[in-house]
Amino acid sequence: MSESPIVKETKAQRAERLKREKNPWLALDEVLAFARQGRSSVTPEWAGNYFKWWGIYTQGDGRGITGGKGGEGLTSDYFMMRVGLPNGVVTAEQLRILGVISQKYGRNTADITVRQAIQFHWLEVESLPEILETLDKAGLSPKGACGDVVRNVTGCPLAGVDRHELLDAAPVADAITQLLKGNSEFYNLPRKFKIAVTGCPDWCCHPEINDLALTPATRDGKVGFSLRVGGGLSNQPHLAVKLDAFVLPEQAVAVAKGLAEIFREQQVLRESREKARMKFLFLKEGWTAEKFLAELQAKLDFQLLSAGEETVPDEIARDHAGVRPQRQAGLNSVGISVLNGRLNGALLESLAGLAERYGSGRLRTTISQNIILLDIPSEKTSELVQKLSEIGLKVDGSFFWRGAVACTGTEFCKLAITETKGFARWVVGELEERLPEFDQQLKLNVTGCSNGCGQHWVADIGLEGKKVKQDGQMVDAYYFCLGGAVGSNAGIARPVGFRTPSVLVPEAIERLLRHYLDGRTAGESLRGWFARHSNEELLAQLAGEAVEPVERDKPQGHVPQGVAE
Repeated sequence: MSESPIVKETKAQRAERLKREKNPWLALDEVLAFARQGRSSVTPEWAGNYFKWWGIYTQGDGRGITGGKGGEGLTSDYFMMRVGLPNGVVTAEQLRILGVISQKYGRNTADITVRQAIQFHWLEVESLPEILETLDKAGLSPKGACGDVVRNVTGCPLAGVDRHELLDAAPVADAITQLLKGNSEFYNLPRKFKIAVTGCPDWCCHPEINDLALTPATRDGKVGFSLRVGGGLSNQPHLAVKLDAFVLPEQAVAVAKGLAEIFREQQVLRESREKARMKFLFLKEGWTAEKFLAELQAKLDFQLLSAGEETVPDEIARDHAGVRPQRQAGLNSVGISVLNGRLNGALLESLAGLAERYGSGRLRTTISQNIILLDIPSEKTSELVQKLSEIGLKVDGSFFWRGAVACTGTEFCKLAITETKGFARWVVGELEERLPEFDQQLKLNVTGCSNGCGQHWVADIGLEGKKVKQDGQMVDAYYFCLGGAVGSNAGIARPVGFRTPSVLVPEAIERLLRHYLDGRTAGESLRGWFARHSNEELLAQLAGEAVEPVERDKPQGHVPQGVAE
């Protein structure tokens, strides 16, 4: 009698089995043991899975997928850590501690992420217990910054101080965080679950691309929230769908919990790691807004009201950069444009000192990878701006500088195909020199692979990392996606069929933008220009001549849990 063949676990089956076997938040003793015994003691289950629940994952070897297999590169002996800052809120003392951690353990690296977190690199396993203890004493935690959990809850960085906000939503974001972050009831979700909560009329936390989004609305004289679900990017971008519901502030936590429960219960989403986000209930399972609302209502012990009135923001800058008067008389916020979010520990310490010297010691990070100092008296604002300039930080950057966003890239990510942050900085410098007359806000998003961590699908110009052969050598290249937008003209960027080596990207963008400047109608925005031109026309503008389009490459591999924010 022949033996039955051994059936190999799929990646999804393995991930689900590991989650059933262990809640990493209840296994801190194992992390401590690894620290005592050294890097070689770290098991594959922890290195590739469980560490993510502590905001930690393995750092790539600097070559990205090159030299790896199955769409993943090789790992180094070092780790990365993400520290979530709910609503971007951080005090000067906390920022100072983050700066010390960066300098003591992370080779002075520190990045602001697209979910308002702070990210470290070069961490050794031996240092993890001390880092975790230091963060805990400061009221900070990396829990939930990665893994199949509720991620850092994002919100308006000017919550409570913005002159035009309908309501201060920071307490709501904080209450949702307190319930769901690090809560063992929600340690085992099908994949990541992203929440955005804002009372800001600018929708500056990009609610359109979150699994759950609460945006300001009014109904019968009351101020509350509209509710959207199912947003997300990666390889299959999908904008969040509005439900016919009006959520009062005191109902928001129950709504968030109910939707997290609905997500947790969807066993069908656990069958494939590539189709495990909430958006696939719309894309693959046939769910409608009406079904979502009915499922949610069944979880609640109160009746949701039908949708209120809201104003979807037009084509506006959402970064809150520059000097802006606060609702508190005589005080200003000072928003720093941090190119690609790249800072270092020494700068974090300097910012903490400036926030205390010139303001109240309150700061906020943004999803635009920037940082804002609050409560700066008007008579001190100019001096603060000068001090920031002296340490290399810009308050008033060019449209290219302000609009640039970049993911981690091959510098640290094992999935990346191209280097991103240094490349984006170079491109910005080139464009500032080539097009000093450019007068429009511009979102220029660079992502190092097709997984979309750089959010290129909602950029005016989205650059997706590829490799091409040039002079017999494989070199970094980028594929162009144009016309992505959020707000009243929300839409996914169009792949226009243009790919070019990275060294030729600035001249391609220059050709495109010169066509816009020379051919636009009165008052026509860049988004409007893209909308009224075909892919073929935009391709020719990028290339400088009529050329045949090229296809986007197929995805290089699955997205390991926790990599993309």
